[in-house]
Amino acid sequence: MRKNSIRTTALAATALLAALSLTACGSEDGSSAGAKAGSAAPAAHTAVKQSPPPAATAAPEEKTTGTDTGTGTGSTPRNTTAPAESDAKNTSAPTDRAGDTSDRTTPVICHGGNTKTTVSTVSRPLNHLLLTLTNTGDRPCYAYYAPKLRFDDAQAVFPILDASQPQAVVTLDPGRSAYAAIGLTGEPGAGPAPRKATHLQVNFSGRNLEGSSGTPVNLTLPSDTFWDDNGFVTYWQTEMADALTY
Repeated sequence: MRKNSIRTTALAATALLAALSLTACGSEDGSSAGAKAGSAAPAAHTAVKQSPPPAATAAPEEKTTGTDTGTGTGSTPRNTTAPAESDAKNTSAPTDRAGDTSDRTTPVICHGGNTKTTVSTVSRPLNHLLLTLTNTGDRPCYAYYAPKLRFDDAQAVFPILDASQPQAVVTLDPGRSAYAAIGLTGEPGAGPAPRKATHLQVNFSGRNLEGSSGTPVNLTLPSDTFWDDNGFVTYWQTEMADALTY
């Protein structure tokens, strides 16, 4: 009986020790799992607070790099365009000189500032005066249309004889002259009585027949000059004889 009791007691002790071992193992496993779980939670929390990934931070750097590259690229054209600008300036000089040469040969408008105008009497035709226009400048000039005349304080321009218009505009080289005839009166009795005049104002036409161009000229008329509203002045002519045929 006693041997059985001892055996039973031994078995019970063995079972108790085994149970205690299992409990201890379970506690150690649980502690490890808890530790692992505890360490995993902070790791997940830390991931939320991390800075953006390298790809996100690289975007601003790429923009900054792009700006720098643009500035550098911009400086290159400025360096390369400088010779082009200097070339343009260098090539403009001959053009300007050519323009000066052209200006000396291109005709201008004849007017009182670049010509000399005189008035004189003629024996034929009767009641006529002759205007002579001489180029005193250093460039050719165009004697457009006809001179525009006013006797003394007359309000209207003296009539122009359209039939005397030449085929082309008269061009005067320096020192050359053009001519215009003044028929002082019309047919006797065809209008108001002739009136005496002492001065004559000569205005010059431009390319447009309306108005006048340049400086006018004031001339002293020959003594005993009489005119009426039926008189006329011719267009400028290259030959004196052509002007005096009217």
